[in-house]
Amino acid sequence: MMEEIRNREGNGSAMRLSTKGRYSLYAMTYLAKNYGEGPLPLRCIAQMGVQEDYLEQLISMMRKAGLVMAHRGANGGYTLSRAPEKITMGDIIRAAEGPVQFSDCVDDASFCSKASQCPTLPIWKYMTEQIDMILDSITLQDILDEKRFDGGEEMR
Repeated sequence: MMEEIRNREGNGSAMRLSTKGRYSLYAMTYLAKNYGEGPLPLRCIAQMGVQEDYLEQLISMMRKAGLVMAHRGANGGYTLSRAPEKITMGDIIRAAEGPVQFSDCVDDASFCSKASQCPTLPIWKYMTEQIDMILDSITLQDILDEKRFDGGEEMR
C-alpha cells in the first residue's frame, strides 16, 4: 500500500499512498460528483487523466468491495452503489490497497518472534487505529463539499 519514494532532499525515502489508492479516490470522487445522473462510461471517468485499462482494474476492485455498480447496455457504465455521504475514504483505500498498517505485526503478532516484548508494537497499533479513524471519518460528500480537515471553516 505504501510505496517508498525518495524524498526531495534525496536522503532517504518517504511512505506514500500508491497510485492505486490515489487514483481510486479520484475515480470515486468523479462518480460522486455525477451521483444520481445515471451510469458513467469508463471513458468519461478516464477524462480525469487515468488510462482506461488501469482505471478498469481500479473500478473492478471498487465493484468487488460493493462500492460501485456496473450497468450494461447502450447507456451502461458505472455508478456508486450508495450515496456519497455513505462511502468513506477508508472504504476506498482498503478496497484498493488492503488494510492500512505500519508494520506486518500489527494484525499478526506471529509475524515477529519479538512481538510479545516489542516496545514499538503499541505505537504501530495506535497509529494504524488513528489513520483508520481519520479515513473512516471522511466521506465522498465531504470531499465534494470541499470540507476543511484542519478544524477550520469550509474552503471556498
